[in-house]
Amino acid sequence: MVTIRKRKLGRKEYYYLEHTIKTGGKVEKKEKYLGKKIPQDIESVKQQFFHEIFKEKWFKNLETIKKNFSKEYHSMPKQAKEKNTENFMIRFTYDTNRIEGGTLTLKETADLLEEGITPKGKPITDVREIEAHKKVFNEMLKYEKDLNLNIILYWHKLLLKDSKPEIAGKIRRHQVSVARSKAEFPFYAELNTILQEFFKWYEKAKKKLHPIELAALTHLKFVSIHPFTDGNCRISRLIMNFILHKHGYPMLDIQYTNRNKYYNALERSQLTGKEYIFVQYIVKRYLEAYKNYF
Repeated sequence: MVTIRKRKLGRKEYYYLEHTIKTGGKVEKKEKYLGKKIPQDIESVKQQFFHEIFKEKWFKNLETIKKNFSKEYHSMPKQAKEKNTENFMIRFTYDTNRIEGGTLTLKETADLLEEGITPKGKPITDVREIEAHKKVFNEMLKYEKDLNLNIILYWHKLLLKDSKPEIAGKIRRHQVSVARSKAEFPFYAELNTILQEFFKWYEKAKKKLHPIELAALTHLKFVSIHPFTDGNCRISRLIMNFILHKHGYPMLDIQYTNRNKYYNALERSQLTGKEYIFVQYIVKRYLEAYKNYF
């Protein structure tokens, strides 16, 4: 718990934030100087202070995950690597489409992507988007340059060209909303400028942020821009995994069963402007998903 402490130096009073954490059986005290007065936005300052402590704590575990994953992956024979990637692709494709309302089960998704068996009684749109997502995922893995608008438009076009060709690879020219969310998205006439600002931010952020934090924030910022009529969340999750893969970290699957916590963290960050809420959610999911590596 973050608490406010007052200290006197002569006749003057100074305020600090203080938080005690346990690390390896040891108790460690963290402090942040506030000044001679308590800031009016003290709750926001407290939360940001806690986030900085949170990041300090998880950096070590994330680097351990990367190191042990890399060691294990490079020791695998080629066929095992390919199977490992395929298994992740199937699970990720199932979950990311299911979150957005897709109807195929995990088994139907696996049968379709591995054996080419089309499930009976399922919407053809769902089938096409599952097949398309596999193509986009594989394209994403092969892409060696860095993130830019052209490649995102290309991925979006691949994702929807067989199911919704009229909007595939095109920036929206109308307003959008999400039924499950109170978040508001930018006016369509502002999108070109906002996207330019987004990529300027990315170019600076990738040089100073931890790759996991960069991946989470890029996901949050892009989906909050919502530049497409449909497919924004799926593309944002692909972007997140592109960044993780590019930096040598195992990719992350947001499971359908965790969708409510995922949406809640996303919406809370969008409504409050506190980006660390979503970052902390992604980091916690990541540590849980790969706890066997540390």
